[in-house]
Amino acid sequence: MTYSSDQRAVAVPPSAMSDAPEKPRRARTSGIDRALQILDHLQTTDRPATAYEIARSVGAPVSTIYVIIDDLVEKQLLMRVGGSMVWLGSRLLHYGLAYARSLDLLTVATEVMNELAHAVGETVQVCGRDEGSMVVLAMADGPGHFRVSSRLGTRVPLNWTASGRLLVGHLPREERIAVFNRCAMASPTGRATTDAATLADAAAEALAQRLSIQIGESDFAVACVAAPIQDRDGACVASISIVLPEEKVRTNSARYTHAVQEAAQQIEKRLGHRAQE
Repeated sequence: MTYSSDQRAVAVPPSAMSDAPEKPRRARTSGIDRALQILDHLQTTDRPATAYEIARSVGAPVSTIYVIIDDLVEKQLLMRVGGSMVWLGSRLLHYGLAYARSLDLLTVATEVMNELAHAVGETVQVCGRDEGSMVVLAMADGPGHFRVSSRLGTRVPLNWTASGRLLVGHLPREERIAVFNRCAMASPTGRATTDAATLADAAAEALAQRLSIQIGESDFAVACVAAPIQDRDGACVASISIVLPEEKVRTNSARYTHAVQEAAQQIEKRLGHRAQE
């Protein structure tokens, strides 16, 4: 969004510029800041308002507020009511609902994550995707001595992790290939696949099986068993995974596979993405 500045240019003779003491410059308020001030005013007062009322409240020129209001109305971030007043627009509802869904997901997933960590005695993570990276959104350490180096907010290339493949498994094949072409990197152990087509096919297969396992691809002697958390349309919106020593997966993979898949299903059921059985 581009808005006009609140400031006005004033012509000053060159001689005056050399003699006059330098005055401190006024801080400029950006159009984005003004838009937020308008939205904040409406949210705080909890009622429609006129441009004049908003301008007086936020300390801005009425002409500036009129321009920004017109732009926000056009973009459905505001709507006109009662002739001269404006109120919050329908587009804000979509943003709010999307944000609420993300909060619901993380809240429910964190509860199940803690239950799973207690049940299997291992570290459990809930992860999401940010472009070409897997991001740790929540984490519960197991009670044993085994610890993983990642923490909340840790970002790892998608091709290094079991979760990373699941998170793009629902995308069309061409899009999966494009994602891996952009983000695939050699891992510290050298075991992670970097071929985009191979990764794209593995991602689709993992999502179809609702299971992804990686052993020693990102860290030596560390394994990860992950299951997808899918929405009603089948898109993988997050993953839940158990991170543990690789020998435990090799000797008792069925235990961890069943546990993580059951946890993912529980999250989907609590969110209403899967029918209760």
